[in-house]
Amino acid sequence: MSYITIRNLGEDRFEEKKSEFIGYAKRVETEEKAKAFVSEIKNMHKQARHNCWAYVVGENLNIQRYSDDGEPQGTAGIPILEVMKKAGITDCAIVVTRYFGGVLLGTGGLTRAYTKGASIAIKSAGIVEKVLGVKISLEMDYDLLGKVQYICGQNSWYIEDVEYTDKVVAHILAEKDIVESIEAEMIESSSGKIIITKSQEEIYFKEGNRLYKCL
Repeated sequence: MSYITIRNLGEDRFEEKKSEFIGYAKRVETEEKAKAFVSEIKNMHKQARHNCWAYVVGENLNIQRYSDDGEPQGTAGIPILEVMKKAGITDCAIVVTRYFGGVLLGTGGLTRAYTKGASIAIKSAGIVEKVLGVKISLEMDYDLLGKVQYICGQNSWYIEDVEYTDKVVAHILAEKDIVESIEAEMIESSSGKIIITKSQEEIYFKEGNRLYKCL
């Protein structure tokens, strides 16, 4: 299991020929949550000329919906949807609100504006990968910590925190696919002196080589 989504609620805005465009993006795990988010933004901006939206839900991007909300057909909802599809983003709903400034943008201008609105909303929210991961705890004597830190640094395995008591315990959040490699390396480098424990698999966010708990 691995797919791309957004981390936080995102919001950004810009002006184009006197019209104000406000882009909103939110991570949603169900179509019901996507619909609720769209309704929330539309209620927030009842005075706006248009609240155009799109969402993609499902690990395989299997649910895709969009609306031009009164803009010329194909100039708003589909461009918003395409931004998500091109980035491979799912479990995401985007609403781009437009306060009309009195100047027509034409179909090309509208497409560019709604594409930009979706893009800046996603940028504000932050793109992350969702993966299955495990918390690995390495219990060792103090004289092994330096070696463990060096090995982790060489392999880009991020040590989240270290506990210091009569022993040292280093905690690593690791993607499921590399857990066996970490175990084998630690056992070999310490001649079996490191005690390794693992948590149950959970879903984490992945940014670079670091995992984070899902919010």
